[in-house]
Amino acid sequence: MDANSLPMPVKGRPFAHQQNAFDFACQLFGLTPSAIRSNGVAILAEMGCGKTFITIGIMGIMYQFGLVNRVLICAPLSLLGVWQEEIEKFADYPATITVLKGSSAKKKGQLLQIKNEGLQIVIVNYESAWRLEKELLKFHADMVCADEAHKIKEGRTAQSKAMHKFSDNAKYRCLLTGTLITNKEIDVHSQYRFVNKEIFGTSFYQFRNRYFDMMGYGNHIPVFRESMREDFLRRLHSVAFRVTKSECLDLPEIIEEVRKIELEPKAMKLYKELEKESYAELGESEVSAPNILTKLLRLSQVTGGHLTDDEKNTTLVSKAKIDYLEDIIDSSVAEGKKIVVMARFVPELDDIEAMLVKKKIGYAVIRGGVKDRDEEIHRFQNEDNCMVFVGNIAAAGLGITLTAASTMVFYSLDYSMSNFEQAKARIHRVSQKENCLYIYLVAKGTVDVKVLSALRNKVNLAKMLVDDYRNGNNPFE
Repeated sequence: MDANSLPMPVKGRPFAHQQNAFDFACQLFGLTPSAIRSNGVAILAEMGCGKTFITIGIMGIMYQFGLVNRVLICAPLSLLGVWQEEIEKFADYPATITVLKGSSAKKKGQLLQIKNEGLQIVIVNYESAWRLEKELLKFHADMVCADEAHKIKEGRTAQSKAMHKFSDNAKYRCLLTGTLITNKEIDVHSQYRFVNKEIFGTSFYQFRNRYFDMMGYGNHIPVFRESMREDFLRRLHSVAFRVTKSECLDLPEIIEEVRKIELEPKAMKLYKELEKESYAELGESEVSAPNILTKLLRLSQVTGGHLTDDEKNTTLVSKAKIDYLEDIIDSSVAEGKKIVVMARFVPELDDIEAMLVKKKIGYAVIRGGVKDRDEEIHRFQNEDNCMVFVGNIAAAGLGITLTAASTMVFYSLDYSMSNFEQAKARIHRVSQKENCLYIYLVAKGTVDVKVLSALRNKVNLAKMLVDDYRNGNNPFE
């Protein structure tokens, strides 16, 4: 920390790049000496670099200086819980956190009941934000944060227009994205219209006419004017702090994130009924490791979104995990980064593939029935448009290299310790040039929590569950 740095009001020691990003924001906002001033800052940091942690520090210092009392955070639905957990864990200042959930009426009611204690933080997903525009404007946020801001790159959408309006009514703005937006210059306008409208102006057409030539049939294709690149980049970087995982030399080799997902109320009710039934059945049979794992298997299938009956018929019961995964993949693709997704069950793999096909995202897959494994691996490792690798944990966990990606998502988990470790090793290998990020999708209040805990702590899962039962506890809770 240099002489002009302020201490980040966070619990835990920030990495060097996080302190530097915080320092940059403090300079722009006028808290420390700097030639450049802006009421908006863009934190361009890839997944795994800690954008949320940096922002918690920025919000806190602005609150401590008396410049900000109310913050509005807009993020993809999947990240609302992450924001709440991270603020509760790391904010070293008083804060009242309100995560808008439920029906529109319930969300409006939540906004009317916010306590005036500490920094008041409202967290909402983009889709709800524009629908609640009138109510959120009445919240009178001093600072607005747009997380995964590639979601507002298209300026004509309702959610982008709402974010621009929130921006116009707040004194400070913070834009967070890992996207290397210099590769998609046309997308910059809407995002910078949010963060600081003085940089590229409020008119998209004036921006386009300044930096692009319209080419192709009917002059509908904007082609960036290379003669304007120096001007474009100077403006772009004037309010942006850019960092990639490969530049974060102080990051640990492996970063692990547990993303807690809430099943839909109907799905959770079904899960709890099945959990109760499974526990009752244990009392009617021999409590052995195979018996208890069989019942656990059915519960694990439900957390992944499917219920299989005794006739092996499968029914979709939840979309919570697939919707969450879609947000992660959107962010990864927007950053131009490849990603590996591991899952255990066939219906889950089917869901993931169907989602990628629908979104027209190129992918490779290794699962039962795939004959040419080498061809799938080669495509993922070498072809630019093959962005996602989908693997069955047991089938794709041995003898393959997937170092074109440095992020792996565990959609669901195998109970085998060796399969788990082998799957993780597909990206964490000698040829890997970046730190590895592992994201675990865990359904709150389910066996997912127990399974992941056992695997990460190298505990024999079956023995632990049997011991739980013999000690008078429900092993599935």
